[in-house]
Amino acid sequence: MRIAMISYYLPSGSKIGVGYQAHYMANALSRRGHSITMFSPCAKCDDALYEHQQIDAGKRLKTFYFAWQFHNHDFSMFDILHAHGEDHWIGPGRVKCHIKTMHGSCLEEARKVPGIKEKIRMLGIAASEMIGSIRADECVAVSKNTTRSYRWISKVIPNGVDLSRFHPGNEKESKPTILFVGTYQNRKRGKMLMDIFRSQIRPAIPEAQLWMVCNDAPIEPGVSVLGKVELEKLAELYRRAWVFCLPSSYEGFGVPYIEAMASGTAVVATPNAGAREVLREGADGIVVPPMKLGEALIRLLTNTDERDRLAKFGLARANEFGWDVICAQYETLYKQVMGRNR
Repeated sequence: MRIAMISYYLPSGSKIGVGYQAHYMANALSRRGHSITMFSPCAKCDDALYEHQQIDAGKRLKTFYFAWQFHNHDFSMFDILHAHGEDHWIGPGRVKCHIKTMHGSCLEEARKVPGIKEKIRMLGIAASEMIGSIRADECVAVSKNTTRSYRWISKVIPNGVDLSRFHPGNEKESKPTILFVGTYQNRKRGKMLMDIFRSQIRPAIPEAQLWMVCNDAPIEPGVSVLGKVELEKLAELYRRAWVFCLPSSYEGFGVPYIEAMASGTAVVATPNAGAREVLREGADGIVVPPMKLGEALIRLLTNTDERDRLAKFGLARANEFGWDVICAQYETLYKQVMGRNR
């Protein structure tokens, strides 16, 4: 199939998870024999297997300006337009089949994000999400919890993980180690995890380490602030860590959870909607409220049997999110929509 993809984000220009998912999906579909062209304001990724067209996003209100660039763009030479956002201004008759993937809910993010300006921005994006989801031939959510914000969406195809890159290693770090991947401030709650590490975990386990894959955290005893790391380095960190912890207040899905599980590492999360769904309410990882997070991490770091049990269950669960599994579901959907539109 000839498939056009739209993504405001790509790994070459942003660490936002949607961009990684769009990039990995485009590569996976390319490996399966499809012709993919990505439309994005970000530069082409070095490892891209797909064609790329860089689109100007302007200087102000960039996401909205980027979306406006497609209001009279002709996609009719493609069999499928698959949008990961910013598709709400595409004019009628410009596309044969229009698929949209909702990677979360900006309505939910607007509730959690601090600051009036950011709330207004999120609500504006939420409005565009709604318009795009209604105008698409088929709209897919990456999780059941995302459909709660958009009741008219019933189709769910989860995010994917590259099982060739994220896989178990031969040995773990010599010292008890917690890995965090996210942002120090706001909904990822890296600061909360560091405070718990300082006040509870480090006193109980003096040799414990906390690896923070983020740019904005302070350096403290036992804490390594690693900034943005390359993909191979990130996969190695997942493999070597004893425990992965992402205590977000909101996740539409939570790709780092499945990356950690695929790497053979036990997962601890707070009960955001994405974690509860991906970890199946604690069947494949620990889900605890913030006030019990320190206790859960200490127990897991000092209990080899429980870590091994959760790693085993998590690894089995992660296999359900391999890209071949996810792409096969999208291919079936593409054919269904093409058949209807004919």
